[in-house]
Amino acid sequence: MAPVARPHLPYLIILAGSLIAVLTFGPRSAMGFFQLPMLTDTGWDRTTFGLAMALQNLAWGLSQPFFGAAADKYGTGRVLVLSGLIYAAGLLMMSHAASPLWLHIGGGVLVGLGVGAGSFGTILSAFARNVTPQQRSMAFGIGTAAGSAGMFLFAPLSQALITNYGWSDSLVIMGALMLLVPLLAYPLRGNSSSGTQSQAQFKQSAGEALREAFGHKSYLLLTSGFFVCGFQVAFITAHFPAYLGDIGIDAKYAVIAMALIGFFNIAGSLAAGVIGQRYSKPYFLAYIYIGRSIAVTAFLLLPQSPTSVIIFAIVMGLLWLSTVPPTNGLVAIMFGTRHLGMLGGIVFLSHQVGSFLGVWMGGALYDRFGSYDIVWWLGVVMGLFAAVVHWPIREKPVDRPEVAAQPA
Repeated sequence: MAPVARPHLPYLIILAGSLIAVLTFGPRSAMGFFQLPMLTDTGWDRTTFGLAMALQNLAWGLSQPFFGAAADKYGTGRVLVLSGLIYAAGLLMMSHAASPLWLHIGGGVLVGLGVGAGSFGTILSAFARNVTPQQRSMAFGIGTAAGSAGMFLFAPLSQALITNYGWSDSLVIMGALMLLVPLLAYPLRGNSSSGTQSQAQFKQSAGEALREAFGHKSYLLLTSGFFVCGFQVAFITAHFPAYLGDIGIDAKYAVIAMALIGFFNIAGSLAAGVIGQRYSKPYFLAYIYIGRSIAVTAFLLLPQSPTSVIIFAIVMGLLWLSTVPPTNGLVAIMFGTRHLGMLGGIVFLSHQVGSFLGVWMGGALYDRFGSYDIVWWLGVVMGLFAAVVHWPIREKPVDRPEVAAQPA
């Protein structure tokens, strides 16, 4: 018998979604480079900037379930068009912020909404609808790696723009780049009723999907664990460049470190896609959080130098967004893809609540105690907590006895 041909990945959809991930993840991951030059020019303190970034993460998280549900119902492409327009408006407002209020609205709320409409929850749900379950983890890894590439590219790009044009004009330039997102959105125009997997989806309303998810122990554990991921990565994204300046390490190593995190995050995300397809996703997630806690502990306790910064950035890069493919993969396994945008968005809301606290507490506690140490160590403890809550998660579809013969 002739071997059965394996379906190819939908390359146009994967490419367009990946380029959008590069654009939407890039500028928000480079916000830390704008902190010191902006505060120098405006006279604001780190709490002011930290609150803006915290609001950004909170707006991202609060909006993502709604944008995910809108993409499931009305089409991913339409939501992505909205993402590019809101994102560009937020960066433009941030560039001309005459008071903290406009910084918080533009760089905080509007940029957060733009990222919420165009980030992983929206893009990966479109991928899931158009690939087979066997291809899903790899597709998620590719999309996540693209976001990592955005971080890698925009770290040196933003620093170069700030050096040559100043922080305000740099934000205008990056806002103009966001107008490419609507142009790339067309291949992802389908909704939850389209795609190659549409006939295999379990039919239920959004309300029924929510009731099912919130009654599922593994989903609740996954949601609580992802809170920790947000706390850890958002704190580092917003405050690591300033932290390195505080300990006397040349500013160029902040650029190198953030670029290395982005570069090795590409490898980590792709590897996570492969590993998550072959091994236990809950156990893999637990090991990632343990690894992060070990990396931060070693960085704080060992002598800090440019070399230790580079090593830390490489290790954290490998672990940075490697949580995303297995986390989204678990949601798809539990509930299928029909409401993946909404249910994945709720998990990510937990991530962004953690991000809000990580960014805000970083600035507030620094202004109160003159040090980031408390937040660093809190992240270590929370990493161990996340490892514990992921361990009992069951990697299987939710029990639906009445449709047991129907594929998830």
